[in-house]
Amino acid sequence: MIDEKINKKYLKKIKLFNKYNKYYYDLNEPLVKDHIFDELKKEILNLEKKYDFLNHKDSPKNSVGFRPSKLFKKVKHKIPMLSLSNAFDREDLINFEKKIFNFLNEESTQVIEYSAEPKIDGISASLIFKNGKFITGLSRGDGKEGEDITENLKTIKDIPNQIKSKNFPEEIDIRGEVFIQNNDFKTLNNKFANPRNAASGCLRQKDPNETDKIPLKFIAYAFGYEKGLNIKSQSEYLEKLKEWGFKTNPLNKTIKTIDGLIKNYNDIEKKRDELDFDIDGIVYKINNFKLQKRLGNVANAPRWAIAHKFSANSGVSVIENIEIQIGRTGALTPVAKIKPINIGGVVVSNATLHNEEEINRKDIRINDTVVVERAGDVIPHVVSVNKEKRKSNSKKFIFPTKCPCGFETIKEFNKVTKKFDAVRRCPDKGFDCDKMSKERIKHFVSKEALNIEGFGKKIVENFWDLNLIKLPQDIFKLDYDKIENLDGWGKLSVANLKYSVNLRKTISFEKFIYALGIRHIGLENAKIISKNLKSLKNFIALSKKNNFDDLINIDGIGETQVNSIKNFFKNNTNLNVLNSLEKVLKVTDAEIIKNNGSLNNKTFMFTGKLSNMSRSEAKSIVEKNSGSIVSNVTKKLDYLIIGEKPTNRKVEAAKNLKVKILDQLSWLKMLK
Repeated sequence: MIDEKINKKYLKKIKLFNKYNKYYYDLNEPLVKDHIFDELKKEILNLEKKYDFLNHKDSPKNSVGFRPSKLFKKVKHKIPMLSLSNAFDREDLINFEKKIFNFLNEESTQVIEYSAEPKIDGISASLIFKNGKFITGLSRGDGKEGEDITENLKTIKDIPNQIKSKNFPEEIDIRGEVFIQNNDFKTLNNKFANPRNAASGCLRQKDPNETDKIPLKFIAYAFGYEKGLNIKSQSEYLEKLKEWGFKTNPLNKTIKTIDGLIKNYNDIEKKRDELDFDIDGIVYKINNFKLQKRLGNVANAPRWAIAHKFSANSGVSVIENIEIQIGRTGALTPVAKIKPINIGGVVVSNATLHNEEEINRKDIRINDTVVVERAGDVIPHVVSVNKEKRKSNSKKFIFPTKCPCGFETIKEFNKVTKKFDAVRRCPDKGFDCDKMSKERIKHFVSKEALNIEGFGKKIVENFWDLNLIKLPQDIFKLDYDKIENLDGWGKLSVANLKYSVNLRKTISFEKFIYALGIRHIGLENAKIISKNLKSLKNFIALSKKNNFDDLINIDGIGETQVNSIKNFFKNNTNLNVLNSLEKVLKVTDAEIIKNNGSLNNKTFMFTGKLSNMSRSEAKSIVEKNSGSIVSNVTKKLDYLIIGEKPTNRKVEAAKNLKVKILDQLSWLKMLK
């Protein structure tokens, strides 16, 4: 009889919970305040805990569906989630706007309208809605693919499960930031260092019921893929988001002119400490979507947006020692080991001194009292020395002329500046220098390269010291039985590592090129090379035939990049690494994006001034329509597009090779 009463009471609470749930998530019309809703969930869970016979499919413990797997499923973003370039001062903003005018071929007297949005320091998330229903939620991941964290995101009250609005798109990927408010963070009383880390850790819980215990918030600000979104500007989109039931940043503004942006920046920076959420700057986006589309993207960042980071935080400390770090490209960087200080909520114990010339110019010595500055994600650096506090035991640092590997360090001569570089380098071009080799392996497994989850810098250091890895290919030949017996490792952690490594045995051609760590070959250059060479087979063929003409003719790849690749192929250890990786990895051919196919497999070159568009925009149009750009007139060139005052030499060369010569209007007709 007692059991029956308890069960009746339990079912009544379940029914009420379902009602609240439906109105909160599905209808976006909460019937009660959050604390009442939360209290009801708590009562149901306590009853289930006390009486083990109580169980229901609609219980709060089951309301978020299945638990994500140990390793979240990876899902490719239909539209990449790009990062942003940073600005730190007025000059950076002026240069940003100048580049926009140059690309659009517009006069700088024109006024651009910006959407200015405070940048919350949280975790980016992507919410995919179909026919108004929240289907899939993803983390940013590496920008191209993210983790499926749908069930965890469903626990956030700011995210509606169903949107019933006549003007809501058929399909849309709504993007925003997951964060924890400062007051809520204070109540967590846990191991996290700051609200951002807490948001990240809580959102990526393996059990969504654990995520549900954390007061996460969500603010929407962007979109990726969309079908049926008929709006013209960012400010209009932000208004639509509010109409659909999403929260947006209350400090968002639409602003014209650089002066207007800076005034708003200064106003918000003054209020920064009063806000209940952390912001690390302001994001400026060109408000007009038509202009955004024209500008497009470069590498992993849009041309039409930039993050204006807040001014640096600084502190005073003492240099206890100066050590030399050697990067993957051989650069010798002096690092000051300072007495630990708290700068902007982060404990800093290392600060870069940049190079030998910087140490001499500022007269920086060991035991000096110095000002250390930290700005956003920028590595802390020593700004100045307080010479009035210089001690008698201060001593000058003698910069080494030899790398620990034994090579004499060099300062390369810059042909452009006609001066020697400020940076000293180890001349090794392969993996013979242990310091460089270790750093190149760290680069190889990094997020932007192979992105092997759980294989961070500390693991590389540990495995290196144990002689488990010395070259990139060793990663795929690890002795997992030996690793299992190491301190801190067990069957489960080894299984996870093995899974992560095997998962990355398939990699895109552009990521592979970047992962090799060739000097001067960043993500953008790797992308350009992969798109033009198309396959790893063609890349390796460069060394076999010792002919780099295919690289020289690629638009966007200069002499510096070509020489770096030549030097890479000259080194026998590099060739060994390349051939070994080819055997263990599946490197997929470059993905050729075809829009309407109008310029597919065609090569173009431009000469002379174009009408109503810059050369950069013209090149971008070619690439968007599956065509390719070359920088020299050769037999491989299909079309030479001439504008006003073309280079006669190029025109004559094209005529001799029977290359088709078109004016701008004829070329534009090809796009239709």
